Amino acid sequence: MTDLAILYEHPAWFTPLFASLDRRGVDYVALTPDGHFDPADMTPPARVVFNRIAMSSFLRSAEHPIFHATAMLDHWRRGGARIVNGAHVLAIDSSKARQLSLIASLGLAIPATRVVHRAEDVVAAAQAIGFPLVVKANIGGSGAGIVRADNLSELRYLVDSGELPSSVDGVLLVQDYVPARGGTVTRIETLDRTFLYALDIQGGGAFDLCPADACVDESAPIPMVATDPGPALRDAAEAIARAVDLDVGGIEVMIDDRDGIPRFYDINALSNFVAKPVDVLGYDPHDALVDYLIARIEEAG
Repeated sequence: MTDLAILYEHPAWFTPLFASLDRRGVDYVALTPDGHFDPADMTPPARVVFNRIAMSSFLRSAEHPIFHATAMLDHWRRGGARIVNGAHVLAIDSSKARQLSLIASLGLAIPATRVVHRAEDVVAAAQAIGFPLVVKANIGGSGAGIVRADNLSELRYLVDSGELPSSVDGVLLVQDYVPARGGTVTRIETLDRTFLYALDIQGGGAFDLCPADACVDESAPIPMVATDPGPALRDAAEAIARAVDLDVGGIEVMIDDRDGIPRFYDINALSNFVAKPVDVLGYDPHDALVDYLIARIEEAG
C-alpha cells in the first residue's frame, strides 16, 4: 500500500508540497475528490491520508467536494487509514459558527455574532449587535460571501433586494464589524498543535487575505510580514489547535482598535502556507510539514 495520499482540489496551491515530498523521496499519490467511492469497500488509498480540501472550492465549482470529502475521509478512517486533518476537523473548518463557539468556549474573545438560517431573522440579529456589521456565509473562503452594512437602512436593502450572501449550507453569521488596529490581521500557523509561524497581513478593510495567493499576484500584492505575535496569542492559537485536534492549520486574530482586545475569528484547516515562503519567512515551512507527515507514516507502519 502507498505510504501517503494527498486529497486536494486546488490546481496550483500544493505544487510546493509535492516538490518537497519528491525531494525527500516520500512514496505518495495525489488524489482529487472527483469520481465515486464504495462505502462497502473499506480499503483506503494509503496508510496516511492528508486532507487538503479548501472551503473556497465552492467558488471553483458549483459541484464542490466539501461534504463528499467529509464522508470519504471518515470512510477511509474506518478502513484503518491515519487521516491528517480528518473529517472531524473538516467539519469545524466548514462551519464558522462552530469555530466561534469553540473559540469562545476556551474563554477567548470573538466578534459579537448571531447565527441565523433565514433572511428574515437577519435584521433582528443585527439589532442585537449594532452597526457597522458584516453578514457572512457560514462556509466561506478567500473572503467570499461577506457584505458590510453601516446602518439599518443598508441592511434592510440587502435583505429586501436579495443581496445577502448565500452559504452552501444555508447558514449565515451576522457579526460586529471589528476595526482591526492598523488595518492588520494576524494569521498564526500551527503544526501538530504547536506554533509554527505567524504573519501580519495588511488588509486595509478587505476580506480576501489568502496568504497563498497574496504574494502570487504581482499586480495587486497584499503586504504581509513575518511576526512574533507574543506568548499570549501563541498560547491561545495552540489551545485552539488542540481543541480542534488540528494537525496543521491557520488561526486568525485581530486586535480590536476600540478596546485593544484580541478577537479570534477564523480557523483554517487548509494551511497551504504563504506563497514565496523563503522571501517572507526566511525558510520553507514545507520542510517541517514533510517531517510531520513522515512521522505519521512511520507510526502507521
